[in-house]
Amino acid sequence: MNPRQLKTFLAVARHGNFTRAASEAHLAQSSLSDQMQALEEELGVQLFERSRQGVSLTPPGDMLKAYAEEILALNDEAMAAVRTAAGIGEQILTIGTLETIATEKLAPFLSRFRQAHADIGLTLKIGGSGELQHRLEDGSIDIAFTFDRGDRDERFVSRLVSREPLVLISGRAVEAEPPKSLVEISHLSFIATETGCVYRRLFETAFAETGIARPRIVTQADSIATIIRLVASGAGYGLVPRLALGADAKHSDITELPWPGNPPAASLIVLWRRRRVQPSALSLLLTAVSEDLRPVRPADARPRRAG
Repeated sequence: MNPRQLKTFLAVARHGNFTRAASEAHLAQSSLSDQMQALEEELGVQLFERSRQGVSLTPPGDMLKAYAEEILALNDEAMAAVRTAAGIGEQILTIGTLETIATEKLAPFLSRFRQAHADIGLTLKIGGSGELQHRLEDGSIDIAFTFDRGDRDERFVSRLVSREPLVLISGRAVEAEPPKSLVEISHLSFIATETGCVYRRLFETAFAETGIARPRIVTQADSIATIIRLVASGAGYGLVPRLALGADAKHSDITELPWPGNPPAASLIVLWRRRRVQPSALSLLLTAVSEDLRPVRPADARPRRAG
């Protein structure tokens, strides 16, 4: 069982198809099949169920998948650490995050981090919350900044960065009186992201926790920036993280409306893989996160501690 076999095995697990996995691994399909047959013979178990629809993992295959990801991640970390110790390898961190967090939170933070640590190279990957989870699992990113979905996985460590308030917004041209209760809000028409997105979960949780039925969703969009523009055009109301509006009042066509009671908030977390030996570059980044990142607040908000 060698790294090459494990990489090929994970490609098959991702695609559920030998042909597509062979293309990704730059192998002839016969060579890929031979590798997987040799791996099954070495382990003495069947790793795949084969059908007309493709291939799926057996229970032993599922078990191997978790270990294969760990083995390959540790292999890459060891190579990078050894090269860095020998002075022949650049320290590089690959950071995954949501578009909103990258634009309003990480851009200035990472600029300051680079000034303090010019020897560390940074790569920023933008994706959805589910995609970030998969990239952490396969080791293609070192760390993720995202909103907490409530999922727990013992393979990863999470740290609360801040509690970011959500705000109710409407287009400035909307002339109706601001809603005075959650019941009134529940009768409004909203624009939200699609089911499964972390922002959609935050939207639904904000109403589920009150016991009041959530408002009707009249339009779904795949990004917070798009939702803000649709709200500005008068297409409906929105409930979005305030940091998506920026620290200043740059959205002159958007009105922030008061939320009855305590406004909902999203937990901004940083998530990374558990390791026996933490790469020094990652340790430096985590220290900077604790010392430098703060929640975005309205100018007239009372000071409060970040989580």
